Amino acid sequence: MGRMETRPPYALLLDVDGPIASPVSRTVQPEIISLLLELGAAGIPVVFNTGRSDTFIARQVMAPMMAAGMPDGLQLHAICEKGATWFSFTAAGAGPVHVDHDLAVPGDFANDIRELVAADYSEYMFFDETKRAMVSVEQHVEVANVAYREVQEHFDADAMAAMSRRGLGAVRLDHHVPGNDDSVDFRIDPTIISTDIESVRLGKDLGASRACELLRRDGIVPQAWFTMGDSRTDYAMADWLHHNDHPVKHVDVRPEDGVPEKPYEILTAGYLELGAEVIHDDAGLAFLREWRNALLGAR
Repeated sequence: MGRMETRPPYALLLDVDGPIASPVSRTVQPEIISLLLELGAAGIPVVFNTGRSDTFIARQVMAPMMAAGMPDGLQLHAICEKGATWFSFTAAGAGPVHVDHDLAVPGDFANDIRELVAADYSEYMFFDETKRAMVSVEQHVEVANVAYREVQEHFDADAMAAMSRRGLGAVRLDHHVPGNDDSVDFRIDPTIISTDIESVRLGKDLGASRACELLRRDGIVPQAWFTMGDSRTDYAMADWLHHNDHPVKHVDVRPEDGVPEKPYEILTAGYLELGAEVIHDDAGLAFLREWRNALLGAR
């Protein structure tokens, strides 16, 4: 007998750094945890779509949810490393972590970057040992962001050179350096607090595709989607959903990079009549509160 299909009014597909976790403290406000649990318990599917590792999500999102009292029967999904890894979790904890090894950076190159950070950049950043497919470095919390951003371009250039020495093709923004076979298989992707080195096949669009697969496996077909992010690359999840005929609205919690023209509605803090200074997880919190209040009534 087939599983009965459920059609919630919408699902949430959420970037983590920025809209959910503070890019300054890297932690999640307790009210955000509470609102996510309320929405999930009310039948709204919640899927995280992040460049972060499964370890980060388990520590900073899952553990606080479990501590706050996750309802039995509630399941959330986390698509990590821009689609290379994914897992689901309930009140009982995390399920198995799935890894697409075809999308992993070669291990010997990861060692090159580990050694590069230790030799030249350890004052500003650390090598993220929790990544399973990507290679990432991240700003130390105690380092001023302006200082980190000043050395980030130098690190990225050194990482690009390390890839060339191994015959690997890479792209950083508009700069392409093909590999020995004239291909560009890897991307060096700088963010405001980190640099990710990853397969060019990874991205928030792959995460959106995996999100639909995970929900469909459970017989859940949302009537619409809200996506949320803090950078231009996060629009790719809404792009993928729109191109695959899913109604979607995208929330940009840091629109200072400019809001692009898109065929779907884009919401910023101004939509909630909040000032332009309300960004990142403060804006994420405001939208979660708005959705909870619309669904369950203000409390």
